[in-house]
Amino acid sequence: MGYGLASKQLVNVVGGCAQAKRVAPGDLMWALDGDRTVRTTVVAVAGAKARAAVEVVTDHMTFIASPDLLLATPDGWTHAGDAAGTTVAWTHARKLCRERFTIRPGYEFGYFVGATCADGTVGKNYVSLVVNEESFASRYAAALTTCTGLAARLEPVTRPSGYLRRDLPGFRVRVVSSYLSDAMRHYAGGDAHHMRQRFPRVVLRDIDTFNGFLDGYIDGDGYRHKHGQARTVVSANVPFLAELARIIGARFTPKGRSPASHLIVTDRWQSRGTFVPEDHRIDPPESSWIRVQEVRPRPALGTKPFTFYSYRLAPYPTFLVNGHLVREPW
Repeated sequence: MGYGLASKQLVNVVGGCAQAKRVAPGDLMWALDGDRTVRTTVVAVAGAKARAAVEVVTDHMTFIASPDLLLATPDGWTHAGDAAGTTVAWTHARKLCRERFTIRPGYEFGYFVGATCADGTVGKNYVSLVVNEESFASRYAAALTTCTGLAARLEPVTRPSGYLRRDLPGFRVRVVSSYLSDAMRHYAGGDAHHMRQRFPRVVLRDIDTFNGFLDGYIDGDGYRHKHGQARTVVSANVPFLAELARIIGARFTPKGRSPASHLIVTDRWQSRGTFVPEDHRIDPPESSWIRVQEVRPRPALGTKPFTFYSYRLAPYPTFLVNGHLVREPW
């Protein structure tokens, strides 16, 4: 019995894609360790001929393999020939070559998350902030660079004002990084829309990170009282404010039919002893589960059999076929 992939099937190697028959010892391939993408090295390549193959049809593509090739499912490994109707591990193949960096917790990380939740935009492959105050934009850019290492700079822009009916000058900070935008969606929800975002509990890692979050969020959606040691947060996202109120031990009553509610944050809130650190991951997950729609028998035509290629890999025994996690039988 032949194991592995059909000779012309594309697999994910570091640097792009290659046909299964073109992979050689020493090549680096992509794999998954949990929900993180990792690199693994091809130690040996073997080829075998067989008369039967299957076409595995998933939500994202179709690939041709031996019926005995193993696919990763939530319940363990299953043979490709038996995978119809199951869910399998998958990652975006187009994101494999993107830059990955270490996101550092601390005050600056909290400030970046808070300001983004208040006034930022999380796109498909970018994070940006457009505000009127140059000082706010400068603090945001400095915090973003400190916690990610990414270069962030201010750009002068104009923004239309419906109230004044004219364009107003402003400043934009924009960083192109699908890794960072995926991280923000991981922290605050699937689309990170201001009215649908959830409270980013990642900022509860320590008190410095949370204080940074408070400063960034209030710089965007709040103000300091002219008299008294307190600040006020203004938002229409009631569940978000309610969760924040529980963390700081404050009373919070939504404003009924009013479009926005207010939460007072006293400078002495820490004395209430309500802050409890929580351990949350900072790096975004890079894999998910997709469904195998169909598995089609693919017999060889005529007298020419299929040639299947399999690999011995280290340190990880798995590899990716257009983002789908597979491995040889044990």
